Parts: sequence; structure tokens; C-alpha cells
Amino acid sequence: MEFREPRVDGRNNDKESRQTYRGTSRGGETVKIKNVEMNNRKKAFEIETESKNYTFPYSYADPEPKINDRIKKVYVDEEIASEGFTYELESGGEGTIHIEQVLDYNKDPDYLQKMWLYKLTVAARARIEECALSKREISRKLRTSPTQLYRLLDQTNYNKSIGQMLALLEVLDYEIELVIKKKAI
Repeated sequence: MEFREPRVDGRNNDKESRQTYRGTSRGGETVKIKNVEMNNRKKAFEIETESKNYTFPYSYADPEPKINDRIKKVYVDEEIASEGFTYELESGGEGTIHIEQVLDYNKDPDYLQKMWLYKLTVAARARIEECALSKREISRKLRTSPTQLYRLLDQTNYNKSIGQMLALLEVLDYEIELVIKKKAI
């Protein structure tokens, strides 16, 4: 796997890095909920964002709406910058659902990729803390600049690929295995 040297202005030249991210944040812009409605027939909330519509079942909400404790009101919560919604039950109970819970439940591919990048970055940062190699030596082994290495180690930077992170972990002497297994039901 090869790394390209970044341009002088710090941006990559490839088309993939110029596309906006469509997970919980898009190029620095967070996903906002435009509208939320309750669907008692489906027993689920219906959430509308700028790009997609999602459902979130009542059974995953806390407190869970029941037949004898129905939802009285549901609204996009401005107090959390429209990144979630709040519902009120007839009993007076109240619950808030964040967009990340919705994306996780719906297994949004962009969100899952972001979470994998985060986990790989945390693993790399932890290994660098205990590793005897200097960051300059790690950069040399990756055939990249120290600046690019710092970008790879930035947990909030999602303009990197899983391939780049795997190459970094290889340099840090991690053995990488991909295990695909059926989910336990």
C-alpha cells in the first residue's frame, strides 16, 4: 500500500477525498434532523434528514412507549442543535434519541465506516504511546510526511482510508486479521 504525498495546500488530489462525508458529519457539518414523526402502526419513529429517511423502533427508546403509556408529543430538539429528537409520554416521562443512535440502529454504511476509522485510530495512538519507534521513523516507514502521520492519528479526521490505517498498524507491528462471522441473534 502506498501513500501519496499531500499537496502543498494540505488537500489530497484524489476524487474520493474531495467527496463530502455522509455520516454523522459531512465535511465538518453535522447531520441535522429536519423532521420526526411517530408511527404507532409501525411502532417506530420516522426521522427525516437532509439526505435520507430512517426509522427507529419504539422498543429501542428509553423510556419505551407502551400501549398504556403512549407518546403525547415528539419534536426535533433544538437544544441539541437538531442532532436528535425528544418525545414525551402521557405519563410525563421523556426521552431523547441522538442521530448517532438512529444511524447505528440502521447500520448506515458511512456511519459504520466512521466508527471503524475511529477504532483503528485509537488502536494506532495507543500503540504509538508504547512503541519505541519515533514518529519520524514511522513516517519514513510509511513513505509519507510527519504531517500526514499526524492526520492519520487525528481521531476527528475522517478524510483517511481504512487502508491507510491498516498500513500504519502494520508498521506498528500489529497483526491484522479480518474476521467475518454471522451475528448472534
